[in-house]
Amino acid sequence: MTTTSPSELSEAYIALGANLGDREATLMQAISELQKHPEIEVLRCSNLYETDPVGYLDQPCFVNMAVAVRTSLDPEALLAFMLDIELRLGRERTIRFGPRTVDLDLLWAGGRVLDTPLLTLPHPRMMERAFVLIPLADIVPEGEPSGLFERIHNALDNLDGKEGVRFWKTCNWHSASALSES
Repeated sequence: MTTTSPSELSEAYIALGANLGDREATLMQAISELQKHPEIEVLRCSNLYETDPVGYLDQPCFVNMAVAVRTSLDPEALLAFMLDIELRLGRERTIRFGPRTVDLDLLWAGGRVLDTPLLTLPHPRMMERAFVLIPLADIVPEGEPSGLFERIHNALDNLDGKEGVRFWKTCNWHSASALSES
């Protein structure tokens, strides 16, 4: 995997969702897998939100959340690792926007702007999706230098569909991982 020098650590934001199987357990496993990588540190987790499906409607509700990570991986290497996690956790890509055991989307990486065949940053549809913005608003700090905090809150003020995103529960990832390490 391609990395940058340790002095080039950047913060990235990842959206996670699941609507098959034990949704919460799968999301917590995905976060644990991110944390296991030697060049990724999970910093913050949003609350968990139950959300109505978007696009393909004939499927169960999702549980969505977001995490902030610190990493020295370049965005493409981070994305490759995220896709590997999806595969290991049973993700099958059969129906576009269809049911899935887990979905990890790289939303933003250190303020970088990319448009390659594999990755577009910032994520091109994140400001249009309440199921992404509401969890993201939980973890992006006010005063973040790129202005992302303000853009998220401005988008939320003008976005329809927020009623399809319901608080489900507080993320217990840090407390669960701390218990298992002692």
